Amino acid sequence: KYEDVDVVTINPLGIGLTECILSGILSVNAKKVLHMDQNPYYGGESASITPLEDLYKRFKLPGPPPTSMGRGRDWNVDLIPKFFMANSQLVKMLLYTEVTSYLDFKVTEESFIYKGGKICKVPSTQAETLVSSLMGLFEKCRFRKFLVYVANFDEKDPRTFEDIHPKKTTMRDVYKKFDLGQDVIDFTGHALALYRTDDYLYQPCCETINRIKLYR
Repeated sequence: KYEDVDVVTINPLGIGLTECILSGILSVNAKKVLHMDQNPYYGGESASITPLEDLYKRFKLPGPPPTSMGRGRDWNVDLIPKFFMANSQLVKMLLYTEVTSYLDFKVTEESFIYKGGKICKVPSTQAETLVSSLMGLFEKCRFRKFLVYVANFDEKDPRTFEDIHPKKTTMRDVYKKFDLGQDVIDFTGHALALYRTDDYLYQPCCETINRIKLYR
């Protein structure tokens, strides 16, 4: 009997991040939520599993964890690592649901890419650009000018546009204006602006520029 319950969530694959956030929002608004989950943990495919013994059961590993790994309760393993943009809508929802009282956030201090058999740090400031191994001397100068432009860009101030229309000029044309090479375009779009595909190249540049500003 669920007469006192406002919402019931049932997911045969497990109660995932979407259901957890939804229930949190409903709970803050005085709604009663009942989760029905076949797993002994919440999170579905994006769960963080603890203790270590449960992780062994989850992947059907033989035997218990070795004693050299310490106490099982000291382990908390993400099945899918999570990265949130600090000013994103998701973070705002987590703050609204007040779950941040028992969550810890850590700032991602640096980003790296794999190129030419080496791991290289992604430059995000003018100083880092000058010492980066990802670009040659002339490319560094051009990328530095691009970062200066991004830092000064304000979509509410046309004086910062420099012949670039934020709602009409594509990001590909912005890269072309600063004469940036394909390698620089790749790490800027995917490591700084965090796009998964190259579709953004054919979209108005405003969102991408703001993404790069947010990353920096």
